[in-house]
Amino acid sequence: MNNLIRKSVQAMEGYVPGEQPKEAGIVKLNTNENPYLPSPDVQDILSMVDIAVLSRYPDPLCLELRKAIAELHGCAVENVFAGNGSDEVLALCLRAFVERDGSVGYFDPSYSLYPVLADIEDIEKRPVPLDARFGWRMPEGYAASLFFLTNPNAPTSKSYAKAQVEAFAKGFGGVVLIDEAYADFASENCMDLALACPNVLVARTLSKSYSLAGIRLGYCVGDAGLIGAMYKIKDSYNVNYLTQEIARVAILDQQTMRANVQAIVETRRRVAERLLELGFDVCDSQTNFLWIKPLGIGAKPLFEALRKRKIIVRYFGREERTRDYLRVTIGTAPEMFRFLDAVEAILEGAD
Repeated sequence: MNNLIRKSVQAMEGYVPGEQPKEAGIVKLNTNENPYLPSPDVQDILSMVDIAVLSRYPDPLCLELRKAIAELHGCAVENVFAGNGSDEVLALCLRAFVERDGSVGYFDPSYSLYPVLADIEDIEKRPVPLDARFGWRMPEGYAASLFFLTNPNAPTSKSYAKAQVEAFAKGFGGVVLIDEAYADFASENCMDLALACPNVLVARTLSKSYSLAGIRLGYCVGDAGLIGAMYKIKDSYNVNYLTQEIARVAILDQQTMRANVQAIVETRRRVAERLLELGFDVCDSQTNFLWIKPLGIGAKPLFEALRKRKIIVRYFGREERTRDYLRVTIGTAPEMFRFLDAVEAILEGAD
């Protein structure tokens, strides 16, 4: 069969999503989902859906949804692309802005889908290693066709100063996609750069702050020319009708989203403080998760011990840069109390 498959696909490793356990009683802190309910308007819109509309194709341009996004960010509809999750946005950027002999850059470590997308398109990868504390400094003379700048970064939870991002974007010769999946949990964001710099796109998702990972809706904002190029090559009907309607009403209800975000940020602070008291190395988080280094016990033993207690966090053991850390999603307060109680029991040597 190998002669039927592209050599680049044979050679590549696929993306490994976070585990989605089905077992009852699991505390699931491994995929950065939001533990709170989305806007109540989502339930309302679902109850009003006429199933007859499902026999028709959805709006291929997502115009009503894009109007809501444009109003939120103070731009024109032509500056907004709506996609089937932000993963589609990332994939289309590679296809639209990178020639076959071009290259794509990203932080290392960062979102592990970036190199997979590059391998799919058989495009050169130019990762930029972060320092020992996951700080960012560009190498002298660095160039690429496209750069995925994850801010705040995952899995490290760190945010980089807007001034640094702006200086990089203005001096970069290619397209800069600022991946702001976690921006609503951070103290600042770079959305205005998408409208000020012709080579900048800012991507957002409804999977985190809006509690809507299940509908798969991502979008990006930027120069109308860049957005138009993405619309040329997208799938015919890339965002289904239900997703368009749910996303539209959720975006219009900023109050619910902000309340949920504030609850997560406050819980994040309390959990971080307790882990520091327990002697953990905890990175300063601007996201809905914590990036922690369990000193003494080690990341893998703690990961396995938590799993025995039906608490699942994310362990990135395949890479040397990340194998000493765990990524812990911020759940509800009761979930995080259970997590902390389990950590303390494990450290004390309890079975």
